[in-house]
Amino acid sequence: MMKKKMRVLASVFAISMALTTLSACGGKDDKSANADDPNAKDTITALLPPVSANFQDRFKDMEKQFNEKYPNLTLKIEPASWEDMTQKLDTQVNAGSPPDIAFMGSDGISKYAQNDMLMDISDVATEDMLKDYDPAPLEYMKNGKGLYGFPAYMEAHAIGGNKEYLEKAGIDYKKVQKEGWTFDEFREAIKKGVVTENGKTSRYGFVFATAGVTSKDYLGILVKSAGMPAAFTKDLKYAYTSKNFLEVLKDIRVMIDDGSMPKELSSIDAGKRWNMFLTGQTMITGKGLAVFERSAKLNNEKLKNKDDSAVKGSIPVEYVVLPVPSFAGAEAQASVAVDGYVTFQGTKDPTAAHKANVVKAANFLSSGEIAATTNNELYVAQITESGRKAAESMPSDRDPDNKAAVEAMLKTAVPARPDIPTDLGAKAIKLEDEVIVPKLQALIAGEITPEAMYEAVKSAAVQAFGEDGIVKD
Repeated sequence: MMKKKMRVLASVFAISMALTTLSACGGKDDKSANADDPNAKDTITALLPPVSANFQDRFKDMEKQFNEKYPNLTLKIEPASWEDMTQKLDTQVNAGSPPDIAFMGSDGISKYAQNDMLMDISDVATEDMLKDYDPAPLEYMKNGKGLYGFPAYMEAHAIGGNKEYLEKAGIDYKKVQKEGWTFDEFREAIKKGVVTENGKTSRYGFVFATAGVTSKDYLGILVKSAGMPAAFTKDLKYAYTSKNFLEVLKDIRVMIDDGSMPKELSSIDAGKRWNMFLTGQTMITGKGLAVFERSAKLNNEKLKNKDDSAVKGSIPVEYVVLPVPSFAGAEAQASVAVDGYVTFQGTKDPTAAHKANVVKAANFLSSGEIAATTNNELYVAQITESGRKAAESMPSDRDPDNKAAVEAMLKTAVPARPDIPTDLGAKAIKLEDEVIVPKLQALIAGEITPEAMYEAVKSAAVQAFGEDGIVKD
């Protein structure tokens, strides 16, 4: 599903193993490869991971539907796992023959834009196509003035609670869903969720995955609700030298020190985090995604049917969507994942006809019934008018309060920042990888203080952006 694995943020690297690559910019035998005839036969290639549970099972039907809509066009889909998606895409990009379309996180667009391998469709996407998409997620598919594909969904990064435990702790979770909460309120709530037996903690108030692919998630999500919605301010000053950044670091440490979170937090990955939630070892879990409600329901059903594939030691859980608290007196802003169908081109410029055909395919995949079916499976909001209309006839057992909570968070979604230059963005990612992530792991493990981490980040920021390129407050 929409795990952090799907993020295409790693630097492009050379891969020696031979992998079959997709033909770039249409099949070699396509008439449109050398012509601008809009009615000529053409093949559009797409590299797609298992976006939802049954997504890849529908590939043949999707190819057929596209051909029925555009008889002269063929959509050729290559499946990829989440694990090898980045490797396959990077191999094809390095060979100069990427797929026409790849499903990926919008935060990876700047990476490929630097290599001139993306196809800017801003001059080809029609007004009818564009007005179908909600404006906020569509902005995430831009870099500078270019538009590089269409969004599939905009998913809020929330946290999730066990309804029974929240009620036992006296937490008015419905009020929190509607109004949010401050860090101080959140801290008191998670203290109430801790259960100790024989001097040992059997249930924590809060657990967040911080190991492996989730190492960037924790801090990245929290700082957005601390007055730092992006790594750069509107005037392009590096934001994480703000005093609010230090406050968040202190708050991260204090939740461990007061026993609300496990001391071994730095070793908890996404799988263990979810296992702890389903086995009743934590009241609240993070990062929470809308589809976790569905995952909990599926496990509940397995428990009911005494299915051996249920998580070992798990209990029935009613999953409650909760917003991330606000920090340092700032307004809460929802961190979001906007993933979608990104358009690529090879070393040769595509013909006008092929470019238009790629846009038709990307639009087909990201709107209407295709998008509605996938998003309905994921429990995420529909972000196209055509998708909303198609979803009206689709059954859903989603909790209405959870649905409303996600919709409320999406209204506070951090806006896209296509104005951040790619060179600044690249420097920020480098600083994150080389300084922030390792220092955060040390902070969580109790090896350094919040102040020491803050000074290390500030020093690295000055080196990267200069004294005048950082926030000083």
